[in-house]
Amino acid sequence: MAAPGSGGDAAQEKHGRMSLQSSRDPALPHSRQDVVYDGNEAGSDRQGPGGLIRIKTAGESGRRGLHPLHFFKIIWTSSSSLSRAVNVLWPFVPAALAVYYTNTGPSTLRFSLAYIAMVPCANLIGFAGSELAKKMPHMLGVLTETTIGSIVEIILFLVLLLGTNNQNRFYIIRAAILGSILATMLLCLGLCFFAAGLRRETATFDSAISEVGTGLLLMAGLGLAIPTIFSRSISITEFNITQIDLDDRTTQLSRVVAVLLIIAYVVFVWFQMRTHHGIYDAIFEHDEHRDADKHKDAAKAKLTLTEAIVSLVISVALVTLIALALVHEIEPVVEESGISDPFMGLILVPLVEKAAEHLTAIDEAWDNQINFALSHCIGSTIQTAMLNAPLVVIIAWGRNLPLDLSFEIFEIAILILAIITVGNYLRDQKSDYLEGFLCIITYIAIAVAAFYFPTPPEAHGIVGGAEGTGVAEGGGHAERSLFM
Repeated sequence: MAAPGSGGDAAQEKHGRMSLQSSRDPALPHSRQDVVYDGNEAGSDRQGPGGLIRIKTAGESGRRGLHPLHFFKIIWTSSSSLSRAVNVLWPFVPAALAVYYTNTGPSTLRFSLAYIAMVPCANLIGFAGSELAKKMPHMLGVLTETTIGSIVEIILFLVLLLGTNNQNRFYIIRAAILGSILATMLLCLGLCFFAAGLRRETATFDSAISEVGTGLLLMAGLGLAIPTIFSRSISITEFNITQIDLDDRTTQLSRVVAVLLIIAYVVFVWFQMRTHHGIYDAIFEHDEHRDADKHKDAAKAKLTLTEAIVSLVISVALVTLIALALVHEIEPVVEESGISDPFMGLILVPLVEKAAEHLTAIDEAWDNQINFALSHCIGSTIQTAMLNAPLVVIIAWGRNLPLDLSFEIFEIAILILAIITVGNYLRDQKSDYLEGFLCIITYIAIAVAAFYFPTPPEAHGIVGGAEGTGVAEGGGHAERSLFM
């Protein structure tokens, strides 16, 4: 064992060596060999030989079981400031359920109430997920919180797929998949960069998160684009095949791509959770130490394990009911209001899917936990592209429904360009409010383009359109303006 006096020199030498690898934060490890597991370190959690399964005391509530008064008080007071602001929307939940199940009022009113009511329900799922995450090791906690935050998205996808017979449901699902990716990757990440930049000149994050995340995003974007490129590259007349044959080939290709993306996601999770978890745990531990309000968070009352599970069950049940109300009103709202399916699927639906994820990430960025915030943004985006979207395709396959991953050229081009743009911002491992503002502006520009983008005739099951013009009656080509 080294002499006590040599510990500082050894640490300095180690940190100096790592600074050659990353000039941003030499205190963080950059390889498995840099991670030292010391169970006797003050304040560390007990962990097993593998380092993955361990007992984390940061989320201990000091209570057991279910205490209704404490339960509701903690849900209302112990969340972040943004989440507490969202809690004032809870009266919209019973109102939305009442008007939907009594069929009261116009479709626009029922849709609006359900849309607003989804936000506090999603926020409760996010809070319950964060409470569970606090009781787990860092990497497992982040993965659990991200997965729980995706529950709303999965429920909406499944309700659209299985709970309705709308002729445009496949188109809205595909648009919602890309819209969820864009909302998290541009809007949420931009808000995180902007929030972090308001409190400090530059926010720095680790390359282990940004580089791996950027590579996976690019790979996932390419995977999602393959069926679209395949479908749009084949001319029916030139290759002497029918439209039905081309659609069948595209569907089969989409199913293969979906399976491959899920396999890639499983390998990615294994990479994070098993072979390289020590690097990520050290990064998140570092973020916890620089948390701007960690003392306030430590003093907040916490849910017990039972209370966290109960809150998840309640919130998932409410989200399912609200999702049914929301999805069943999409088609009437599109027809009555003139909103196009691209705007509905690409912008409106995704904004409520990841509401909880967005609020959590923004609060972490504000508190100088930029690695946590980045993990939520990039991790959620990767999960949508490599798990949630392929999972819906596979479920449709099991139900013999022809859902494929053939998107509009407009949508897939926007996706690839957005991935390249975000990857460029992540490359230097630092951010400021300007980069965040530019991401937000980019998302707003995409939203405006989606607003003016007409509903494609094939979204309503029409090939060739009316009288061969490609324009279907009521197909969403009516003139619209943001300034009327």
